[in-house]
This record gives sequence, structure tokens and C-alpha cells, in this order.
Amino acid sequence: MELLSQMWSLLGLLTILQNILPSQLLSLLHSMWQSLQDSITPYSYFDVPEFLGSSAVEPNDLYRHVHLYLHQSLLSSAAVSVSAPPRLTLSLPRGSAAAPSLSLSPNQSLEDSFAGHRLLWTHQADTLQDSLEERRSFSLRLPKRAAAALLGSYLSHLSDKADHLERSSRPRRLYTNSPRGGPPSWSSVPFRHPATFATLALDPPVKTSLLADLDAFAAGREFYRRTGRAWKRGYLLHGPPGTGKSSLIAAIANHLRYDVYDLELTRVSHNSDLRSLLIQTSNRSVIVIEDIDCSLDLTGDRRGTAKSSAAALAASRKRAARKRPQPSISNDSSDSEDECCGNSNDGRVTLSGLLNFIDGLWSCCGEERVIVFTTNYAEAVDPALLRPGRMDVHVRLGACGAHAMRELVERYVGATEHDMLRVAESCIRAGAEMTPAEVGEVLLRHREEPEEAVRKMVAELQARVGSSGDSGGGGGGEEEEEGSAAWSWEESPEKARGRKRRAGWERRVRFLRRLRSLTKSDSESRGV
Repeated sequence: MELLSQMWSLLGLLTILQNILPSQLLSLLHSMWQSLQDSITPYSYFDVPEFLGSSAVEPNDLYRHVHLYLHQSLLSSAAVSVSAPPRLTLSLPRGSAAAPSLSLSPNQSLEDSFAGHRLLWTHQADTLQDSLEERRSFSLRLPKRAAAALLGSYLSHLSDKADHLERSSRPRRLYTNSPRGGPPSWSSVPFRHPATFATLALDPPVKTSLLADLDAFAAGREFYRRTGRAWKRGYLLHGPPGTGKSSLIAAIANHLRYDVYDLELTRVSHNSDLRSLLIQTSNRSVIVIEDIDCSLDLTGDRRGTAKSSAAALAASRKRAARKRPQPSISNDSSDSEDECCGNSNDGRVTLSGLLNFIDGLWSCCGEERVIVFTTNYAEAVDPALLRPGRMDVHVRLGACGAHAMRELVERYVGATEHDMLRVAESCIRAGAEMTPAEVGEVLLRHREEPEEAVRKMVAELQARVGSSGDSGGGGGGEEEEEGSAAWSWEESPEKARGRKRRAGWERRVRFLRRLRSLTKSDSESRGV
């Protein structure tokens, strides 16, 4: 009781002193007491406030990283509390389908270990005087002797962990650009496409190579900085309809945990609008332009612009020659080359604008972006769009190979071993072709009867063995793609014979498309 009374007396004395002593003196005494404590304690302390400065306007990214890191630590079995389990705060945003998140309650602590040292995090929350507003911060306690060596590496480790957690848990969005007429902008909906690399019917070599390339890209921050390259990657997905191009895009986005921006070029009025849309995209995103050969007649624009430019240049030189008779100067091809990319200002998107979008200075206004083009006919796309540095990886998706067919059968009807599957494989080797969409539809219609589903699929393949060669039209292999220096992955080596049979038909299609484009260019140059 005597000790208790002495404590009360001391507290009363401190209260009296606090009321009678000047505030400057009290502040000095408090600083001296803090200095004495700091010299005695074996620890160093670092505060991480929620906001930077006194205005509480600019968030502190490190505070968010610490919050995410401790959330992950609380979920792991490695977290060890100072005493009994600390008081935790559970939260669940409105409308969220995720599990509730855990965080430290105010004035609670959590231990962590790093490089053989024990560290302590404390969550502090102080209510401002005459206000209901709280100022929150985290306090980190480090061994004083090791603080200088530990702090930098520990914070780097913490940020990397928090970055991974944020990427894997944040909700993602699917964006589309606004129609013509208004300011260029994006609208979005939640992105919940179920396709993953585990559900795709791809040949194993293609799947393995593509996954390795995506992982190397996502982890390549230091590589891209060291080599001076923009941190972006271009993929061209080409092949007949129904071969899974859109599903592969969704699988890429799900694997990387990126947002998806579906760019509809026919909704963009000017090159300046295209640049504005690019600036509005976020880092860690997949920018998709589907059916690039049908979006805009960019190849025809190149030819028509070059032709009209050459004609205008020739006319102006004739007029100048009549005014000032001088020795004629030969027409260098570089004059038309300057205009070959459609550098016109006629109020529409040109090839030049699209090239700047994917590979110009404006393409560097952001990091960690994947740009994907899809087309049914890679030969119809201007070669300038397909070279390495723009479309770095070419992936051709075609008819189902034997491995992809077995994957689809197992996934749709659960059949792994079946005599008819070997018949189906022999049909594929004989040249029968069905796209993954066609195989999936046959199996879907009979998913309640696995035996019947497999028989129907085999019957369809057998019917296509005889008809697959009718569209042929000449021997010889298919032409190499433009931009052959880019990586080009085939879906199935065993489909090479089928591709050769389609070469004649595809050559006729290319001829008709080029003829239409040239006819259109001639009509425009004559003013028709």
C-alpha cells in the first residue's frame, strides 16, 4: 500500500508540474527522457505512417506493403505472437466474394524473423485531439547492432512479398474503349473468365514454352532496365476460327493476374485518341486487338498512301520544272518510304499511329504490358506490325492434335482409355482435322454418355479423312510467315500434312484479298 501511495503521489506531482511548467521546458524534458531511453535500449525503432506529411492526403505505399505482408504472416503458421495470440481485426468489403482479411488491431504486436534476427511490428493508432480522425502507423523494432545491415534487405524482401500477394489477390477488370464521338475512355466489368493453361488443349511443348516466356517476362524488371528495352511483350495468335485464340488470351491474363483491355480499333477516330487510350491503361495489363486484319484496312492504306504520295510528288516536280528549267533529279524511293506508314491527317487511325501505339515512344508510358494481336490470316497483316519488337512471339493455333484431343475427351466426359481414342488418333494422323471448338461441341452434346460422345467424335473424324484432301490444289509447303525472326510456335507437328493441303486454298484467299485491296486503292486514287 505504501508503494501504491508513493506512485499516486508521483503522478500527482507530474500533473502539477505539467500544468505549471512552460510547454517548451516540458518538450525539452520529454526529448531528454527519450534520448536516455534510446541510449539504454538495445533496439532501434522505425515508424511507417499511413500517409506522408501532415496533410494526410498522399498515401504511403510502404504502409500498404507492411499491411499486406503482415496479413500474409498472420495466415501462415510461421507467425509467432509476443504473448498470447494478438487481437486481430476481421474485415470484408461489401459485395466481396473473397474470404475475410486479417489485420493487427491497434496497439497489438507481431514478431517476424529475418536473417536470423527477431523483429517486432506494432500497429499504432492515435486519435487526434478534438477530432474523431485516427492516425495509423506501423512501428518496426530492430536489433540496434544489426539495424543498418538489416533494414534495406528486409524492406526489399517485405515489398516483394507484398507485391506478389497484391498481384495474386486483387480483383481484375475487363475494359473496352468507348464508341466514336465522345472523349476516348475505357469502361470495365469484372474479369472472371475461367480459362487457364490447365484447361487449354495445347500441345505440351507449346504450353511449356509459352509459360516459360510469360514467367520470364513478368520477372524481367531488372533485365529490361539493364538492356534499355520497354517492359512489354507482343504476341501474335493466328489460326482458323475455333482454335482457342480468345481462350488463350484469357489464360495469359489469369496466369499473370493482369487486367485486360480489349481495344476495338473501329471505335477510335484519330491517332491522338489512340495515344490517349494507351496512356489510360494501367501497368500489368494485357492489351488485345482481335482480328487485326479486319479491324482496319491498314495494308491497303499503306499502298494507297504511298501511291498517292508518289503521284503528288511527281506532279509538284513537273510544275517546278516548268518554272525553273534545271537538270532533272531522279525520284528516290525514299520519298515514298517516308509516307509508307500512312502519315496522313485525314481524321482516322493509320498504320503509323498503330505502330507508335505498340512500339513508339508512347508505348513506353507504362510497364509490364502484354500486347496481343489475333487474326485468322497472318498473311493479311502488314509485315511492319509483325516484326520482332512488335509481335515478338508468333503462336499458330490449328486443328486438334492427338494430345489435345485426349485432353478434351478426358475433361469433357472423363474417358482416359478407350479403344476408339486410338482410332481417333489414327484419323488425325491420316489428315482429319477438327478444331478444339468442334471437338468440344460434339463432346458437350453427349457429355452424359461418354461412350456415345467418343463414338460421335470418331465418326466425325472418319468422315473428314476423305474430304480433307479435296481443298488441296498443288504441292509445296506453306509460305513462311512475315517476320520469321520472331519466335513461331506450331501447335502440333503432326498437322504439317494438313497445312500443306490447305496451302492452295489459303493462297487463293490471299490473292483475292490482295486483289480487292489493290482495286480499292486504285479507285481511291482516281477519286471514285
